[in-house]
Amino acid sequence: MKYLLLNGSIVGKKTRTMLDTFNVYLENQVLDNDLIELIDLRNKQINFSDGRHWQDNQGDTLEVLQKIMAADVIILGVPTYQASIPAPLKNIFDLLPEGAFYQKTVGFLVSAGTAKHFLVMEFQLKPILSFMKANTLSNYVFVQDSDFNGSKIDSDAIRMRLASYAEDVKVISEAYRNQIKKQENSYGF
Repeated sequence: MKYLLLNGSIVGKKTRTMLDTFNVYLENQVLDNDLIELIDLRNKQINFSDGRHWQDNQGDTLEVLQKIMAADVIILGVPTYQASIPAPLKNIFDLLPEGAFYQKTVGFLVSAGTAKHFLVMEFQLKPILSFMKANTLSNYVFVQDSDFNGSKIDSDAIRMRLASYAEDVKVISEAYRNQIKKQENSYGF
């Protein structure tokens, strides 16, 4: 399976730290032939969405979109800004076709200043992922500023949740992929 970890912000370090930590735990779960790739939008020059077909983009924009479309599992690193998702991530969604996440398992790791933003992703991100046909994981890891010391995770509980989430991602995405294959095989062609 192809796993894609996407940092949905172009500033800050905490979301990237969460993704890097999660990546270590995920590497311990996956098979040798599984691929894991991390894309950090801060290192990419992404065009603003202007309504063109996603394949008509070029450069970094097309590269990122192709990797998203090819992935089986996508884990989004999402900082909370102004009680919403970051604009670079929303732009990625706008660049993709409506059914971009069809038959893909999508999860997310969320960082925010305080616990007051815990439900932002329930009402902002999950509806977008549903509209784009994602098999969205029901749970996610929420980390607030107090769980960090500078840009390092300073909480054993958060590290344990990231490790547990890596297990969940592996098990649920494999079960989903197996169910899709079983359904496709039942058609007999």
